[in-house]
Amino acid sequence: QVQLVESGGGLVQAGGSLRLACTASGRTFSNYVMAWFRQAPGKEREFVAGILHSVSGKTTRYADSVKGRFTIDRDNAKNTVYLQTNDLKPDDTAVYYCAATALPILPVPTTTTAYRDWGQGTQVTVSS
Repeated sequence: QVQLVESGGGLVQAGGSLRLACTASGRTFSNYVMAWFRQAPGKEREFVAGILHSVSGKTTRYADSVKGRFTIDRDNAKNTVYLQTNDLKPDDTAVYYCAATALPILPVPTTTTAYRDWGQGTQVTVSS
């Protein structure tokens, strides 16, 4: 398995931005499909964004609720995947989790069951 550590969460005002990062251990990071999920209090964990490996052209996929505001990217040399969050809204408040799978699933899977490895989460709080 791969070990994942998220960072970059915090408290921001509505309309602000945060750049989340997920750093993975191991030397096979480039072979993994990576994704971000989030979970708000009392809600189920939901898909936010995902990105394929470089062989598949780093194709991305976004939830409708964040499309146009969030951007996912990966830097294989740094073993890191990023989530740039812009124009944050109070209902974006949640714990954000990084997830990874080595399974050759296309397009980017949006279900939690497709991902084997998970980070500890980083809190994003957006005030009104």
